[in-house]
Amino acid sequence: MKNLFLALFFVTGVPLCVQAQTFDFKIDHFALVVEDSDVSADFYANILKLEETPHPDKKPGFRWFIVSGNSQIHLIEKDFAPFEKNKSMHLCLSTQDLDGMIAHLEKNNIPYWDWPGEQNAVTLRSDGVRQIYIQDPDKYWIEINTAKH
Repeated sequence: MKNLFLALFFVTGVPLCVQAQTFDFKIDHFALVVEDSDVSADFYANILKLEETPHPDKKPGFRWFIVSGNSQIHLIEKDFAPFEKNKSMHLCLSTQDLDGMIAHLEKNNIPYWDWPGEQNAVTLRSDGVRQIYIQDPDKYWIEINTAKH
């Protein structure tokens, strides 16, 4: 009886297996609720050097920035319940010029940390990727690393 059950399971169960998605997703945007969209926009434009793109309705309190291609960061100014911004929940940006980014951060007095939390330190991951973490004006964590895509 047990063998019959296993045979039926494999014959009928295999077609029910989950397949990988075929939707060809790309990241469109990442939205962040911010306290002051102008202060945050200054950080994303001048510290991260992202290009601003206009909001289609030109609504006040909305600032959009291009990360790469069509991927964007949307800053939305509105009230929301405060929460702990843990480093494990972060936006990650990749560059092959991490040393240039670090020099830019230091020139602008922006602190950075390695993963364990040492200030002005760089983590070297086991796969050879170097990474640092910074915080924006609303204390959201941003990882900047050297991963190649």
